[in-house]
Amino acid sequence: MRLSQLLLSRVGEWTKQFSNLPESYIKRAMEQVYWKTPRGLPQYLPRTVQRKTFRFTTNRPWTGQFYQQNYPGTRRKKVFIEPIKEWSFFRGDRVEVLVGKDKGKQGLVVQVIQERNWVIVEGLNTHLRRVGKDKNFPGIIVKSESPLLVTDQVALVDPADLKPTPIEWRYTEEGEKVRVSSRTGRIIPVPAATEETKDYKTKATYKEQDKDTVAKVVEQITFTPKLQTFEMDIMEQMGIKEDRVPAKTYWY
Repeated sequence: MRLSQLLLSRVGEWTKQFSNLPESYIKRAMEQVYWKTPRGLPQYLPRTVQRKTFRFTTNRPWTGQFYQQNYPGTRRKKVFIEPIKEWSFFRGDRVEVLVGKDKGKQGLVVQVIQERNWVIVEGLNTHLRRVGKDKNFPGIIVKSESPLLVTDQVALVDPADLKPTPIEWRYTEEGEKVRVSSRTGRIIPVPAATEETKDYKTKATYKEQDKDTVAKVVEQITFTPKLQTFEMDIMEQMGIKEDRVPAKTYWY
């Protein structure tokens, strides 16, 4: 039982370390080391001076745009994030903008950045920026959407009357957790676009490929919990018997 709890508690950590985009690569890509002592020499203590605070935006930490926004030597004001107990906005949701030049307009959420409480609404809250400017080329003007805060800048649209509404999470009689409009009591379903990935539109329509692990193999139970430590389990499988008697120890 303890071994099972230990393995389950480490799943999240191992996923970040050994995934297709490991955390070590992200850390190595975004680190900015200003100075460090030589390694491997006994007369030097391991000391490193590096940047510890970064400004996180819509750009991923391993991209060149992130490096430009956090260029070495630049200092940015600290951003405080309001904690949200239950996240209620998903990709594909219809929301209404509550602030800015597009106040009162409705659109679909195309991107969610939960680390900053941001959503990006398709075609709304846009700004113009110049890309590719050079000495011999004036560049081109590109329209891009700016993020909006889910706390006070957007609101979900009630499908009953197509007006913005606060929502709350409730449970149906079947035990399913759903979003419900606080004003009308209408259920606001989670959009199907939430499950969409680069490999499939929905999980039900995905076709297994040659290199995929078959679902039957994944569902097989290959671990049997025992009241043994990891070392004891290995010794039992390899036929190793411990005949030594541990020496007596005394605690004072």
